[in-house]
Amino acid sequence: MTSATDSNPRIYVACLAAYNNGYLHGAWIDADQDADEIRDEIAAMLARSPIKGAEDYAIHDYEGFEGVIIKEYAGIESVARMGAFIAEHGALGAGLLEQFIGDIDQAESTLQDCYDGQFTSLADYMEELTAESVTIPEALRYYVDWEAMARDAEMGGEFFTIETARDEVHIFSNR
Repeated sequence: MTSATDSNPRIYVACLAAYNNGYLHGAWIDADQDADEIRDEIAAMLARSPIKGAEDYAIHDYEGFEGVIIKEYAGIESVARMGAFIAEHGALGAGLLEQFIGDIDQAESTLQDCYDGQFTSLADYMEELTAESVTIPEALRYYVDWEAMARDAEMGGEFFTIETARDEVHIFSNR
């Protein structure tokens, strides 16, 4: 499957009647639209099939989903929700979908309820969070191991991160 970070999420839907009779017939459909609109485009593609009365289809390819796997017989409602989520949130949305293995409800609620922001690293976030909570004397500031603190917080399940680019880490609290 392809991944194109510069395109909106799309699916290639193929007519199975045509496929089973040796024809390649299908259509690329934007996946970031309403599920009913996607179904309408699928119906129009099937109506144009070289095999009369074609009804069955499958997703044979996709792009713009930033690494999220779309299965051949994925539900259109789910594909539309994931497509819209990735179109709106880009690599961060895709990272959340990967984190929660395609569970769009969990990805949406985590983004809404647990997102702490974007930082260059979890260690930088831990330093900022600590500075907001307590005053560290200047003489001790250079002895604090922010990397170890971040590692322990992540391993302890307090936070998880999604890296979307170099020095672009999104922090989530496990609340």
